[in-house]
Amino acid sequence: MRLSDLRGRTVAVWGAGREGRAAVIAIAAHGPADLVAVDDSANFLTLPWEGPLAEAAPLITGEEGFARLAAADVVVRSPGVPQTHPWLVELRRRGVTITQGTALWMADHGDRTVGVTGSKGKSTTSSLIHHLLTAMDRPNVFGGNIGVPTLDLPEAELYVLELSSYQCSDLTDSPRVAVVTALFPEHLDAHGGEREYYRDKLNLIAYGPRTVVVNGADPRLAFELGDRAAIRAGTADSVNVAGGPDGTPWFHLVDRPLFPRAVLPLVGRHNEGNLCVALAVLDALGVDVVGRKDALAVAVAEFQGLAHRLTEIVDPSGLTFVDDTLATSPYAAIHAIDAYEGRPLTVIVGGNDRGVDYTPLREHLAERELTVIGIPDSGPRIIEALAGLPKVRTDLVDDLAAAVQLARQVTPVGGVVLLSPAAPSYGRFRNFEHRSEVFAEAVRATAPR
Repeated sequence: MRLSDLRGRTVAVWGAGREGRAAVIAIAAHGPADLVAVDDSANFLTLPWEGPLAEAAPLITGEEGFARLAAADVVVRSPGVPQTHPWLVELRRRGVTITQGTALWMADHGDRTVGVTGSKGKSTTSSLIHHLLTAMDRPNVFGGNIGVPTLDLPEAELYVLELSSYQCSDLTDSPRVAVVTALFPEHLDAHGGEREYYRDKLNLIAYGPRTVVVNGADPRLAFELGDRAAIRAGTADSVNVAGGPDGTPWFHLVDRPLFPRAVLPLVGRHNEGNLCVALAVLDALGVDVVGRKDALAVAVAEFQGLAHRLTEIVDPSGLTFVDDTLATSPYAAIHAIDAYEGRPLTVIVGGNDRGVDYTPLREHLAERELTVIGIPDSGPRIIEALAGLPKVRTDLVDDLAAAVQLARQVTPVGGVVLLSPAAPSYGRFRNFEHRSEVFAEAVRATAPR
């Protein structure tokens, strides 16, 4: 279904955040017979609905919202509406046509798009692809889950999109290059279970992409793909890291050296894998990765990473504060913890509680010495899961600011205070950016004068 297919039809946009707002403006321009917006979760964090938005579509809240959704020819849901929402389950039972803004956009732009998803690494990998393509004189527009909503993107010859499992789930067209960086259980409450999550995530590759690029080192992804044709980055047949001419680790394209691992400023082995995937995508798009390896090395060295992925905050105390607020699962937190192996470490965990199993985090920390501070809502359950580990000190506090204050007291000079919450931000924060703002402000407010 394309945006143009909505002309003359009754449409309800479900959600009043960034995606919902973009959808209302885009759909209104195509002349629907009737257009309304529905927000079933309005609270003190909700932004005003006024001006052009209110003119294009009245905002319906409360129980009346379901009636307006059920009466629509087409419901365009925001990614934040979970598959398990009772209203959504009932709408599907009634046969109501349901789509998303990203699905509408992809129907018109998929042949010009690199789409990146994954349980871990999609944000960094998509940013790397965008950055490196630009450096290689391949202009492209970046957007999606972490950037601009797709329906707000300008026309371009090439797009790079970071796509969440929520956005992938309603696609009926695959991008030209479909990229999957990792696969592990995540957002299970929103998808209905582990199998459903994998299904929705891998829907990105379900509609005939020209090229599929995956992280070949990820075991769950390898199992789910089976013998499907794909470029498996990180293996000897694609871009990989191996001993280079000087004996240190280098990035290679198969057996041809590109540049040293030390060129990449991002910490952690998982970021090596992200760059392998990004370089494999460039190679698939026809960039001469070997011939332009020197220019690529310069571009890689200049890459600053994302504002909320292992982002270090300058502090006069001798501590290193790290914002990894996008780490919304135990597996993502594990990667972050490993990136600071060998340094005294305090980790702040907790957020929206989706019932995730924290056993993998417990198993990973069985022999690690560190402090873990839990904050609401899932913090108490995470701390309970870590109970009895002999080298793990645990504490519970009431909020993120209190966690930062306590972390200053218990972390030795030279150590790391890592916000890697292993849980989403929603509930107590508007979004992940809001959680980062609160963390940074707490670091500033508690810094020694």
